Amino acid sequence: MPAEIFIKRYFQLPRAEIGQLRFILESYDGLAFARTLDSATGLVEIACSPSRTGDVDALLQTLCEELGLQEAPLPEDIPPL
Repeated sequence: MPAEIFIKRYFQLPRAEIGQLRFILESYDGLAFARTLDSATGLVEIACSPSRTGDVDALLQTLCEELGLQEAPLPEDIPPL
């Protein structure tokens, strides 16, 4: 059985909020996962299962307001996993 493909989106937020973002996502027990790509600029990758995108989108919308999360393109110099 092939592995499920994750949907990945990229965001920037204030550096001081990266830990809070990770804490919030972890509290939802597998809803989505965050990976810090560049801690200096606050660039993170958020990955989720395609079946959970509705829930993740709603949470991300709230986090945009609360943490200053802003969607960003993936820089070319950071290879995806």
